Amino acid sequence: MKSIASHIEASVIAQALDQSVNAVLLTEAHEGEGGHRIVYANAAFLRMTGYGEEEILGQNSRILQGPDTCGEVIRRLRQCLADGTFFQGSTINYRKDGRPYVVEWSVSPVRGASGEITHFLSLQQDISGLIAAQKATQLFDRILNATDDGVVITDSRGTIEFVNKGFEEITGYGLTEVLGRNPSMLKSGEQNADFYTEMWNTLKQGHSYKGTFVNRGKNDQLIYCDETITPLTDENDTITHYVSIFRDLTTRVLEEQMFREMVRFDGLTGALTRTAGELALENAFMQSRGSKLPMSIALADIDHFKQVNDQWGHSTGDVVLKTVSGNLIAALRANDSVIRWGGDEFLLIFGGCDLSHALLLAERCRQAVADSQHENVGVVTLSIGLGELRPDEALADLIERVDQAFYRAKKTGRNQTQVSTAEEPPAVGI
Repeated sequence: MKSIASHIEASVIAQALDQSVNAVLLTEAHEGEGGHRIVYANAAFLRMTGYGEEEILGQNSRILQGPDTCGEVIRRLRQCLADGTFFQGSTINYRKDGRPYVVEWSVSPVRGASGEITHFLSLQQDISGLIAAQKATQLFDRILNATDDGVVITDSRGTIEFVNKGFEEITGYGLTEVLGRNPSMLKSGEQNADFYTEMWNTLKQGHSYKGTFVNRGKNDQLIYCDETITPLTDENDTITHYVSIFRDLTTRVLEEQMFREMVRFDGLTGALTRTAGELALENAFMQSRGSKLPMSIALADIDHFKQVNDQWGHSTGDVVLKTVSGNLIAALRANDSVIRWGGDEFLLIFGGCDLSHALLLAERCRQAVADSQHENVGVVTLSIGLGELRPDEALADLIERVDQAFYRAKKTGRNQTQVSTAEEPPAVGI
């Protein structure tokens, strides 16, 4: 009965080994030239190596080694076999057709009834796919970290699972500070809810969303980003992740803002440039028409400015222009505008101001300039033409009327304000 039970048990063990997903190899313990011969290889081992059973039995397992097999690992294996101790390691082996694969295996001694080692049992697994996946992941990380662009990967709920070095450089936040959090932590408050609603509506439809985001970094500074967010889906078209790639545009945006400021304001005087001033004038005109509020403008010119340049040089003339412009800006209200209209001419916009109030402001400007002393030059004065926009009058007609009033101020003695009205009032000033 005992032999029958042992036979049944051995049969079950053999079936189990043959059906195992791991490769199993049994070798003799005998050393020497013909030692460590393979006496058993299961089906998984044969599939892994490509050898037939009749080709592998009786062979030494070194038949699987090749040029990239690690010599140090093999030396350690042989030492463990000689010592009769457990071995575990991995290296590159070769299939029958010469193709390499990465094997991870363990070897245990099998002892007989008297305790002597009779065989070695090896359990092996082809981990080439795992190694390839690890290498792909490492390469993926290297690629993502090689770019200066920021990369964020979140799950379908928006929880951050990965950020690259570019993200850390741009935002100032490290990986450990953002894992498990939501990218909304970067919101600056500069963009309204409609912006984000449009973004989510696009993403939930499975489409990529591209836009300029104004985020806030760890240092509390605004970061302008050109960003593309792409949803990733599985085989059932279910969104599993979102990938965001963004480029830091902050330097460029700030440079553009600075450039716009330079274009908007005259570099010498600080007044609006002619181009920016024409736009301001048009806006004031449209606002007056829409609100039915009054609007007045004035054209001011520095008296005898050519003589200043001729006598003291253009550098002194530039100082005078800058000082006069500063006087005008300081004398006016915050919502008024000073435009360098050309050369030494300044156009002033008095929004929401009727003619009587505009005359007070114009005179305040004229007096502020007259009260200033300029090195070498002494006192300079202004001639000013002033007018209020009439009902149904075109902006060009208003400018023409003010221009005529300005020339009257020049012709009738300078250092005065001439007003353009239906009646022709006397000049105001000295």
